[in-house]
Amino acid sequence: MKKKQKYQLWIIGFVAGMLNGLCGSGGGTILVPSLVFFAKVKNHNAHATAIAVILPLTIISSFIYSKFGIVDINTTIMVTIGTIIGAFIGSNLLTKLPIKLLKKIFGTFMIIAAIRMVIK
Repeated sequence: MKKKQKYQLWIIGFVAGMLNGLCGSGGGTILVPSLVFFAKVKNHNAHATAIAVILPLTIISSFIYSKFGIVDINTTIMVTIGTIIGAFIGSNLLTKLPIKLLKKIFGTFMIIAAIRMVIK
């Protein structure tokens, strides 16, 4: 890996981490497009890498949010049950979806999320 690419990946990670800490997003919304367009990572690999990066990102953010008492444990437990099932199904689907369809699904999700954030 070239030195320039290392710095580029660190910057992508830093921005994703900052946005995760501030907004609760950044893993998929920042990492996937950044890895694909700037670091030239293949789509399937970018999605899988973003998921792998979310674990340490989430642990750090969750620890800090808990420290300030802003985590609702009951809601967290209930949502976690759904996300475990969804993650199992989604990660198995990722390897089967063509890149074109994956891009459309991800792009649609990003547009809907952006519109909701601007409206609310």
